[in-house]
Amino acid sequence: MQQTADQQVHNLIRGAGKAKGERGRAKMDIVESKHISEPIKSEAQISHLALDIGGSLIKLVYFSTNSDSSSSSSKDSVAVSSGNEGRPVLEGKLHFAKFETAKINDCIDFIRSKQLRHSGFQKHGAPAGEKCTIKATGGGAYKYTDLFKEKLGICLDKEDEMDCLVAGSNFLLKAVHTEAFTYMDGQKEFVQIDHDDLYPYMLVNIGSGVSMIKVDGPGKFERVSGTNVGGGTFWGLGRLLTKCKSFDELLELSHRGNNRVIDMLVGDIYGGMDYTKIGLSSTTIASSFGKAISDNKELEDYKPEDISRSLLRMISNNIGQISYLNALRFGLKRIFFAGFFIRGHAYTMDTIAVAVHFWSKGEAKAMFLKHEGFLGALGSFMSYEKHGFLNLKVHQLVQQSPVDASRGGDKIHDPPNGELNENQSIDCSICLS
Repeated sequence: MQQTADQQVHNLIRGAGKAKGERGRAKMDIVESKHISEPIKSEAQISHLALDIGGSLIKLVYFSTNSDSSSSSSKDSVAVSSGNEGRPVLEGKLHFAKFETAKINDCIDFIRSKQLRHSGFQKHGAPAGEKCTIKATGGGAYKYTDLFKEKLGICLDKEDEMDCLVAGSNFLLKAVHTEAFTYMDGQKEFVQIDHDDLYPYMLVNIGSGVSMIKVDGPGKFERVSGTNVGGGTFWGLGRLLTKCKSFDELLELSHRGNNRVIDMLVGDIYGGMDYTKIGLSSTTIASSFGKAISDNKELEDYKPEDISRSLLRMISNNIGQISYLNALRFGLKRIFFAGFFIRGHAYTMDTIAVAVHFWSKGEAKAMFLKHEGFLGALGSFMSYEKHGFLNLKVHQLVQQSPVDASRGGDKIHDPPNGELNENQSIDCSICLS
C-alpha cells in the first residue's frame, strides 16, 4: 500500500501490553492522521519518538512496525474493535530505552542510528524545509534543546513534566492489565484495577528527587509534596562513599551488603531486646549509619556493599514514610510508586512497602508499576494527540490472565521480574483505514 507525501493515512494503533514474562495483555487505540514523507514499505518503520530528559536519566518511547506485518487481522490483539474488521493491519511495537543524562551523546547516537530523528512531525503550515519536531518533557527538554537541534537537526516540542507523568500513569493503569503489583516479603502480586474506582490515588515518582502527586482524574491532579532525598541522593552519596561508577553498579553492590554492620538497631540500644511498649522490634533501624558514631573505624574500614545497602535502606524508608503521611492527609489508601530509582529491585520495593505498611498499621498499600521509569516518556508520546497526530482511546480489556480465585479474584501471582529495559516492549497493531 503506497502513500505519497500529499496523502493522509488514518491509522488505528491498538496495543497489546506485553512485557517479558507477562501473562496479560493490554489494548490501546490510537487514531493517527499525519503526512507521510516517504512511501510505506514492508520493512520495519519507526514513528512518533518521545523523550523524557531528567536530571539523571533520559527515557525514550517510540513506535515501530514489524517487517512484512500487513495483514487483515492481528493475532496478538486482545480483540478487534467494532467497525475495524477487514482493514489492513500493520503489527508493531512500542519500544523503551534509557540513557544516563551525563552520557547524552550516547542517546543522540542511538537516535541517529535508529533514524529516530525522522520520527516526529512538522507543525501545520510550516515550510517544507523546517526541522522535524519531537515531543519531549523533563527539565532537560529545555536545557538540551540547542544540542538536539545542532546534533540531530530536530526541534523539541516541550510538554509539562507533571502532565506527562499523570497521563502516562493513568494510561498504564487503565490499559495494561498486569501493570500494578504489590511486593512484600519476597511475594509479588499483580493487582487488577477497577477503572470505575481508580481515582483518587497518590502517585509517587522517584527520580533524581521525589514528587508526590494526588491524582483525582484525567488531567486533574495536584503536586502535594516531595522531597529532595531521592534517586539522585542515592547515586550521588553512593558514588562518593563507594567509588561506584554507575547507578546499576551501586544497586548491584547493595545485593551483597548487610546494613546492620553500619545501621544502629533498636536491639543495639536495648541489649538485643524489643521496645514492645511502642511496637518496635529489636531489628528496627533506630539510626541509619548510627554505628559509625561509636565504631573506631574510617570509611575504608567499611565494605562498599554494606554502605550501599544502608544508604538504599535509609532513602527507601524515608520515601515510604513521607509518602504515606501525605496519603494520610487526603485519606488515600492506594499509593503507586514509580520512577527509575526502583528498577524492579526487590529490596527497594520491600523496604518501601514495609514502611507504608508499618506507618499505616496495614491500612494502606504500596503498589508498584511495571513500566515504572517511563511514565513521563509515555505521557509525552501521548501528547501528539493534542496536535491532531494521535487520538488515544483506552478501552476495557478482555481478561486473558489467570486469576487466583483463592484471593478473591483480585490478584495475579507471578515471580518478581527485574526492571524493564530497552529489550522489552508493548506489542501494537496499526489498522489502516
